[in-house]
Amino acid sequence: MIKGKKLYEGKAKIIYATSDKNLVIQYFKDDATAFNNQKRSVIEGKGVLNNRISEHILSNLSQIGIKNHLVKRLNMREQLIKLVEIIPIEFVLRNVATGSIIKRLGIEDGTVLKKPLIEFYFKNDQLGDPLVAEDHILAFEWATKKELDKIKKTILRINDFMVGMFRGVGIKLIDFKLEFGRVKVDDKYEIILADEISPDTCRLWDSVSDKKLDKDRFRKDLGDLIPAYTEVAKRLGILHEQTNLSAVNVTKLSSVKKKVR
Repeated sequence: MIKGKKLYEGKAKIIYATSDKNLVIQYFKDDATAFNNQKRSVIEGKGVLNNRISEHILSNLSQIGIKNHLVKRLNMREQLIKLVEIIPIEFVLRNVATGSIIKRLGIEDGTVLKKPLIEFYFKNDQLGDPLVAEDHILAFEWATKKELDKIKKTILRINDFMVGMFRGVGIKLIDFKLEFGRVKVDDKYEIILADEISPDTCRLWDSVSDKKLDKDRFRKDLGDLIPAYTEVAKRLGILHEQTNLSAVNVTKLSSVKKKVR
């Protein structure tokens, strides 16, 4: 597969064209951002870990029938993925109230929800990714009712699977963000899961201590992020205690740049 020109660069990933118009290469960067890009840093090794963790989760989701954009991991930082038309909505599922929802609604941090809550955020950095209602999505034709119904059912299936997967390794799945897109199959468009699933896009707490094992460590200055991500990978069986991580410099946090506006 020939790697072509850069098509898009986001906060955490770069998308490159390939010799196949239906496939692209997704490169995982070491950049970390928070608070709508107001806090930024380069954390050496983060992209490597997110690549491996996301590959592991998406591969397992494929095995239970959740269609997604992953074709295969190419190397330590790159995946071959399907080119999708991204729906401009970030879908957030919450099992426990924390983060922005407790600020908006005055709910006690850590409140366990009686059932999973799905929220919708319009993907627009300039507007700060505002919370929107389902009626907004339909009114502005970001997705159809049929597409939205399918997405919500898929999100709940993903949550059921991931809650069990993480519970089995001593981690609580607090919440997570998903993105979906359209691909053309036999002259018809179908919705598939896209983007990544990693500690960048999930809140993960240790089941016993509630220690944060996700990007909140960066957001809230809780300490080194890389050891936490490495711990998640080890518990999922992606990395092992004997693995030599020095080659990818993931044994320590290296803040090369840090700018706060």
